[in-house]
Amino acid sequence: MCRNIRVLHNFEPPATSDEVHAAALQYVRKVGGAAKPSAANQAAYDKAVAAVAAATRELLDALVTTAPPKDREVEAAKAKARSAERYAR
Repeated sequence: MCRNIRVLHNFEPPATSDEVHAAALQYVRKVGGAAKPSAANQAAYDKAVAAVAAATRELLDALVTTAPPKDREVEAAKAKARSAERYAR
């Protein structure tokens, strides 16, 4: 749905509050249909972002896995390689 929302689970170090907030903001913007809400809707957007961020943090804290944690730099390099291959065409 939202291409800018990244996987936040199973990384070492764990997802930061800023990463969780950014994902929540992207989700609310997508659902709300506006990257920059009007002044009349700003409070509703802010409330929704806070609620989605809290739910996301709760989910991440509750998830368990037996897989080893992923390395952010390695995953970023993989994504960059996939992007270069896709856009080289």
